[in-house]
Amino acid sequence: MRALTRRSLLVSAGLAGLAVGPALGQAASPLRGEILAVAPAQPPVAPEREPYWAWFRYAPAILKTWSFIADPQDPNRVVARPLRLGLASPTRRVLVVYPRASSAYDVSITKILKVFEDKLLDAEVVAVNFRNEEARGRAAIAYAEREGFDLIMAMGSESTAWLWSNYRGGRLPVVSVCSKDPVVLGQTPSYDQGSGTNFAFTSLNMPMDVQMAYVQALKPRLRNIGVLVDSKNLSAVETQSKPVIDYAKKRGIRVLELAVTDPANAQAELARLVPAAAAQMQRNDPDLKNSLFWLTGSTSVFREIDTINQHAGRIPVISVVPEIVKEGDSTAAMSIGISFESNAHLAAVYAAEILTERARVDALKVGVVSPPDIAISFRKVRDIGMTVPLSMFEAAGTIYDYEGRAVRIDGATVQRVRTH
Repeated sequence: MRALTRRSLLVSAGLAGLAVGPALGQAASPLRGEILAVAPAQPPVAPEREPYWAWFRYAPAILKTWSFIADPQDPNRVVARPLRLGLASPTRRVLVVYPRASSAYDVSITKILKVFEDKLLDAEVVAVNFRNEEARGRAAIAYAEREGFDLIMAMGSESTAWLWSNYRGGRLPVVSVCSKDPVVLGQTPSYDQGSGTNFAFTSLNMPMDVQMAYVQALKPRLRNIGVLVDSKNLSAVETQSKPVIDYAKKRGIRVLELAVTDPANAQAELARLVPAAAAQMQRNDPDLKNSLFWLTGSTSVFREIDTINQHAGRIPVISVVPEIVKEGDSTAAMSIGISFESNAHLAAVYAAEILTERARVDALKVGVVSPPDIAISFRKVRDIGMTVPLSMFEAAGTIYDYEGRAVRIDGATVQRVRTH
C-alpha cells in the first residue's frame, strides 16, 4: 500500500436550504423567515448557554461561516444559516432529524455545514430533535412538508430506521448520515443499486471481508477476538458485532461476546467483562500476541475507553470508529473503519447532488467510503508492545507519535511550530 494523501469517496454530491418556523405541531406564523433577518436586541448568547446545546453541538470554527439561532418556542429546534447570505433569502431548506444527543452527531453536523459552505449553497439548515418519540417524529415530517423543505437528512441509525418505517415513499427525499449498514439492516437490497424510493443511504460500515483483511494483516495468527458492544444498540449489534462474530467463527477464531446490558452502568460492566475475557484469551494465547478487542461504534461502550484499556492490558483495542484514536492516553491502539467525518462528507455530497438535481434520490447507490480510515496511536502501540505492519503505517490517514501527539491527520503531515 502507498501513503494516502486524499480520501476516495465511492459516489458524488452537493447541497440546499431552510428557515425558522413555529414549534413542531403549531400553525405557521406569517412572520416565518423574517425572524432570521432581525438583529437580536441583546448581545449574542454563548452557544453553550443556548437550550439547544444539550443535544446540538458543533466545532467552534464553524462560527466563522455559520450563524445559529435558537427557536424561542422550541428548545428541540435550531436554525443554521450561512453568514454570507446576510439578509438574502435562502434558495434551499434542509431539515436534519436528530433522535438524541451524541458526540458523533456533533462531528457529523460540523462536517455537513462545512461541505455546504464550501459548495456556496444558498441554504438554511434546521435541526430538530424528535427524541425518538412517535408524535414528535410525525410532527417533524408534517412541519417539513408544510413549510416547503427540499430535503430531510436522517441523523443516526435511530432516525434513519424511524423515517424508513414511517416515511418511505414520502414526498421529500431523505439522505441518511452517521447511520449503520442499510443492506445488513434490510433497508435496501444491495450496495450497487439505488433504493428505488425517496431514500438515499450512506453507511458507517465497510464490507466485512475488506475490514477483516486489514485485521488479518495486523494479526495473521489471530486466535481470540473480544467484541465489545452495547446490547441495546441494535444497529451496532446487527452491523458491527454479528458480522465479525460470524466471520471469526467460520475461520476457527475464538470469539468472546462482551455485551453491555445497561448502558448507564457501562463502566462497571466493562470493568468486569474485559479482565474476564483477557484471562480466557490467555489460556490459548499465553503471551496474548494473537488476541485483540474489537470496539464497535456503541457510544456507551467506546466512551469508556480508559476502563477498557485499564483491563485489556497488553491486548490491543482496535476500534471501528477512527475518532476513538486520539491524542494522549485515552485512545484505542488503532482503528480500521469509516470516520463520522468521512461519512458526513459523503452524505453532504449526496444531499447537494439531489438538491441541485444532478442525481435522483432513488438511483444513488449506498455511499461507502473507500479506502477505510486507518488511525494509529504509536503511544498506545508502544505501551502494549504491539507491532504495526509497514503497509498499515503507510495507509494510515491519521497517526499519533510516541508522545501521543498528532503527526498526520487525514493524510496530511501536521506542521509544528518550533519554540526556542
